[in-house]
Amino acid sequence: MNNLLNVKDKIAVITGGAGVICSNMARALAAQGVKTVILDLNGEAARSIAEEIENEFKVSSLGLSANVLDKDSLVKAKKVINDKLGTIDILINGAGGNSPAATTKAERIEGSDNENLEDTFFGLKIEGFDRVFDLNFKGTLLPCLIFATDMVKKKSGVIVNISSMNSYRPLTKIPAYSAAKAAINNFTQWLAVHFAKTGVRVNAIAPGFLLTNQNRFLLIDEKTNDLTPRGKKIIKGTPMERFCKPEELTGTLLFLVSEMSSFITGVVIPVDGGFSAYSGV
Repeated sequence: MNNLLNVKDKIAVITGGAGVICSNMARALAAQGVKTVILDLNGEAARSIAEEIENEFKVSSLGLSANVLDKDSLVKAKKVINDKLGTIDILINGAGGNSPAATTKAERIEGSDNENLEDTFFGLKIEGFDRVFDLNFKGTLLPCLIFATDMVKKKSGVIVNISSMNSYRPLTKIPAYSAAKAAINNFTQWLAVHFAKTGVRVNAIAPGFLLTNQNRFLLIDEKTNDLTPRGKKIIKGTPMERFCKPEELTGTLLFLVSEMSSFITGVVIPVDGGFSAYSGV
């Protein structure tokens, strides 16, 4: 398998690398001999994950604090990466998330006379919407602007963006997150075409539903620890009838960053337990 992957000694930058999903991705890459850079707003957490990776896999790992919405922050991080490890081969854009500030309380407007419109679309705060959209979309675009320069210069590299099931069919309550992930799909295709002759491939993974810190408040009742009605709807709409585990994304990731997918660019691959294939009937 290692020979097929052919990724040993490559250098990968993982944004949002201290999170549950992306730290699993970093470990999967390190297990194949990839030198990993854990980039996260929380520098202490990033350094801790990098130390764990080095100890477990005996391969170089670097933990750095950086803000995916701050170009100067990313430029500084790139200089450290280039000085300590070398030029970048792989970029995983995993920074993102949702917020209660960009979430409606009601799933839809029922049309009743006594309905509180503040619980609907009309109660959304534009500041919250901007924050979630920027984090997910611009937080993918900016790292590409900074880190992909190494790849284009050496005519080799892979970018993997992290999309979502919301990008195919927007979920109720979370318009900013859904819109941003749909924009990531479009940007993935655009950039894949733009880079097609440079030797740099651009693809995305659209995970099914995982329990994360960002969505737990929507899916699990904090008092009973049972599924919320929304959580039950998701499980009912997923033919495999369970949530995705973070490690179940890594097989697709390794495929996309390896030579096994050398003629694949501009695609978004669902890893969703059948959610996108199921009509509910």
